[in-house]
Amino acid sequence: MAHRTRHPVAPAPRAPQRESTAHLALRAYATFVLFSALAYSWWYNLLGTVGAGVLIAACVLGTLGIWIPHLARRRGRRAYPWRRLPWVALAYVALALASTAWSAWPLATVGTWAVMVAFTLQALFLADMLTWGEIIRALEVALRWVLGASLAFEAWVALFVGHPILPNFFATEGTPDPHWYWVRGNLFDDWFVGDRIQGIVGNANLIGMLALVALIVFGARLRLAILNRASAETLVFHGLWIALALWMLARAGSATALAAGAVAAGVLLVALVMRRQRTARGRTRVYAGFTALAVALAAAGWALRGPLLDALGRDGGLTGRDAIWSAVWERAAAHPVVGNGFSSPWVPWHPAFAGWIVDHDITVFQAHNMWLDTFLQLGTLGVLLVAAVYGSALWRAWFFAVDRPRWDAHAERAYSPLTLVPILLIWALLAQGLTESNPVMFWGWLVVVMFVAKLKVSPVLTHPDSGADIGRRRPRRGVPRVAQPAVTPAS
Repeated sequence: MAHRTRHPVAPAPRAPQRESTAHLALRAYATFVLFSALAYSWWYNLLGTVGAGVLIAACVLGTLGIWIPHLARRRGRRAYPWRRLPWVALAYVALALASTAWSAWPLATVGTWAVMVAFTLQALFLADMLTWGEIIRALEVALRWVLGASLAFEAWVALFVGHPILPNFFATEGTPDPHWYWVRGNLFDDWFVGDRIQGIVGNANLIGMLALVALIVFGARLRLAILNRASAETLVFHGLWIALALWMLARAGSATALAAGAVAAGVLLVALVMRRQRTARGRTRVYAGFTALAVALAAAGWALRGPLLDALGRDGGLTGRDAIWSAVWERAAAHPVVGNGFSSPWVPWHPAFAGWIVDHDITVFQAHNMWLDTFLQLGTLGVLLVAAVYGSALWRAWFFAVDRPRWDAHAERAYSPLTLVPILLIWALLAQGLTESNPVMFWGWLVVVMFVAKLKVSPVLTHPDSGADIGRRRPRRGVPRVAQPAVTPAS
């Protein structure tokens, strides 16, 4: 029988330290910032151009009001690591501003550059103020808001409004082109394979991509909950959100999102196989094998692109994108070195863009290809900088995912599912960038800059974010277990 003793071998149990109210408020604000970035078109369709601009300005002021005093209080080892800023991404931002000097649309350049600076500032703020676990958690909650609000909004329009609605709730004479609609009210036409839904963001391709991002984040969080031996109620809760994301991905009917999901699934498979390799030779074999497989699949996909597009319900011109690319290339080729001037997105009411490329009676506001869009705006120099930004992100995120977390002599810590999130999201964005320009503007740009900034400062996911205290591998026989550090290393 156990007896109490005045000489215990371990400290008495006590409740964990509670987070401060200020930090809880910071996490809530970060979630709102991410939601506003992911659902930027929601605010635009709801508040209009002026209202959305006021919201962006308010968020910038709020971020500066929180961040500047925090930076002023940091000294010594906790000072901000200025040398580890994502300088290549900042060089791209600087080039965008410099293009005002030769821009064919200087007012559009200044206006869209200000928006880009706002998103870049938020990315640096989130990377500095939150840990890795808090970033993924904030992404998870923000994506729940997006998907949950999209479901509720679609249901409200279908059940109570009874007809499609336009952005800003405008009314028009006659029946406009369906592509003008914010929400079409077709949620209950068919529960699974019916007409495409658009969610609060008002775009089927965008809500499909956000559903894919949610699947990646929700899946990582579910795996972490399993490792932490969470309750059955928690696991069911995570599973329901994953089911909603899958359903919205299917109802969005976005071929781009499905292709990006296939790429992310392939990268996930390679990363999981790499994690099981114990030697450099084993990793080399994996690299060689999967590289050959990727080349073969890419060649097969190109050869069978016609049947594949037919299966996805798309034509050989990728729903008119070939005509858009042709027109953009013609204008971009006139200034191949530094481009025609920054504007992401294109300002549809500017004379240089109004009526230039029209699709379904709508002035197109992007090139539907991140590389071609960058080439149009900032030429070859801009393309090289964007390639460097994404190349740096891929390099750092890959080893963040496949290398064991290590900050001392202990080399047997378990992998965390959270370290897979950056590499999967970056590859999904690159796949999306073949038919969309989102990876170089708005939330796509915010996500990649945030990850690059965080990876440069915190290249290791440390306890307790990793969950490795629960899911740690058992030590081999004869190898003593090394104690975990009592203090989390500074991130």
